Amino acid sequence: MSDELKQEQEIARIIHTTFKTAEVDIKRAGRLSIKLRSDLLPPFISYLRDYLQFKHLVLISCVDWIEDNEFELVYHVYSYEKKIHVMIKVRIDRENPKMQTILPFWDHAGTYEREIHEMNGVFFEGNPDLGEFILEDWDNIPPMRRDFNTVKYVNEVYEWRKGREDKQDVRETISKEYGEIIPDFDSEEK
Repeated sequence: MSDELKQEQEIARIIHTTFKTAEVDIKRAGRLSIKLRSDLLPPFISYLRDYLQFKHLVLISCVDWIEDNEFELVYHVYSYEKKIHVMIKVRIDRENPKMQTILPFWDHAGTYEREIHEMNGVFFEGNPDLGEFILEDWDNIPPMRRDFNTVKYVNEVYEWRKGREDKQDVRETISKEYGEIIPDFDSEEK
């Protein structure tokens, strides 16, 4: 057994001792996956950051498990000392998706929470900044939900044209607008 796996097994043992319901899976050297009850996330994040030296929140992602009527939030956290990446997975109800914010632990979590709120419809309790972020004047269901019909939306909102009848030469447009000559790199003349 490698030293890296011994270190990960020790981390898994410590986590399971403190959080008995946590399901810890050693994926490979340098990678742990932990399934956790959603109500345990804030104390678990605090424990991981402050006692186990996982100081860096890499990102938060969201998976739409429409078949299970759940969202899975995946918190990616890294320890520079241990060189281990931990993925903390929590599942929440899809019909009323709420999760406690982790802003008290990492300020930049707000950016990820805002994006997930806007794109998936998850409400992060305690995050004061869940207003419009990327989408402007959006009045449809969140576009990253699997039941969002992209083709229907495009057909309703945008004019559909056959072919490329409106094709323009970008070089010509730039030259007219800014007075710059843009070389035609596709031409035979060099």
